[in-house]
Amino acid sequence: VDAHCHFDQPTSDGSVMADDFESGPRSAAFGGTTTVIPFACQQKGQSLRAAVDDYHQRADGKSVIDYAFHLIVTDPNPQVLGQELPALIREGYTSFKIYTTYDDLKLNDREIIEVLALAKREGALTMIHAENSDAIAWLTEALERAGQTAPQFHADARPPIAEREATHRAISLAEIVDVPMLVVHVSGGEAMEQIAHARSKGLRVFAETCPQYILLTRDDLDLDGFEGAKHICSPPPRDAQSQESVWRGLANGTFQVFSSDHAPFKYDSSTGKKLRGEGASFLHVPNGIPGVETRLPLLFSEGVGKGRISLNQFVALTATNPARLYGLYPRKGTITIGADADITIWDPEREVTITNAQLHHNVDYTPYEGRRVTGWPETVLQRGEVLVRDGALCAEKGQGQFLTCGVPDTAM
Repeated sequence: VDAHCHFDQPTSDGSVMADDFESGPRSAAFGGTTTVIPFACQQKGQSLRAAVDDYHQRADGKSVIDYAFHLIVTDPNPQVLGQELPALIREGYTSFKIYTTYDDLKLNDREIIEVLALAKREGALTMIHAENSDAIAWLTEALERAGQTAPQFHADARPPIAEREATHRAISLAEIVDVPMLVVHVSGGEAMEQIAHARSKGLRVFAETCPQYILLTRDDLDLDGFEGAKHICSPPPRDAQSQESVWRGLANGTFQVFSSDHAPFKYDSSTGKKLRGEGASFLHVPNGIPGVETRLPLLFSEGVGKGRISLNQFVALTATNPARLYGLYPRKGTITIGADADITIWDPEREVTITNAQLHHNVDYTPYEGRRVTGWPETVLQRGEVLVRDGALCAEKGQGQFLTCGVPDTAM
């Protein structure tokens, strides 16, 4: 279960995501993933119901694997909070994401509290992108005045302390309401400390991390020319010490979920990373990197293969835990009588050098180009039927089913 990926999501800056509900799920299947949960994103001023209807139209008849939707709530007006969101939760959209950053997405603290209170009443799970928007804006303006606009300065504009502060604030607001919360794409030790402290107090705070935070560093933003733009995502990759912190968190239970945060923008495209040209400030580079196909092989090779996590932990982080937290268990995330028989068979000894040419997404690069991994999915089944075998797709376009989600399991 890849519980955090973006396909065919509208943007406000003119950029276009390279993967839709055909290419994205196909790529996921080749990487051993059998269920994806992308986002139905409300635009400010838009009905949340209209956003969900739009996403169903975008997805209908395309996906080769099963999929559910998280919601993204950007405009929690009385209509949304009073009618649309409660109704959608009862219809099986039981998780939603909110932001503390990006002008077209962020909520203020009062709005966050209102949304959390609704989540408590309705039994939904709130996911939060935690970075301090005002601090980022102030730092960005200072960097631009100094002429420091190359991709590498994206990391300076979004330092760990901005993530730490917003994580602490989000947890505090959830504690006031007394409701579970999941912090997405945590990048390093500073935010992790806030999460671990909260959990030590008995708060139901869950956390997710992603491949970029165990394999990339800010040095990848400082490649020749504009190449660093390929690695712009938020929060940005940190440093080697942060990577080690994330590995410890994967091993000790700080993290419950390992997702791709697949956000596919082509590099050499006027609707992708070069939206404003190669001389553009990092501020205007579309944010996100691809990774839905490489998520599982990277974690298996670097985690299980190198003894950092056990095979059981690998399964929990990538299948069982996300299925439980997002209301899909036991249909998904386990092999048992009555489950969907979604099974990925691995060759743990197969060595593969990752190249973009071998991947099945619609992006013109991978941030993991040339990385050698050991362990690769050989056969992928959904509901007992073969999806992928020996590098060939055996599924038909549109055979994936839309999944409604039950009540999240926040007692884990």
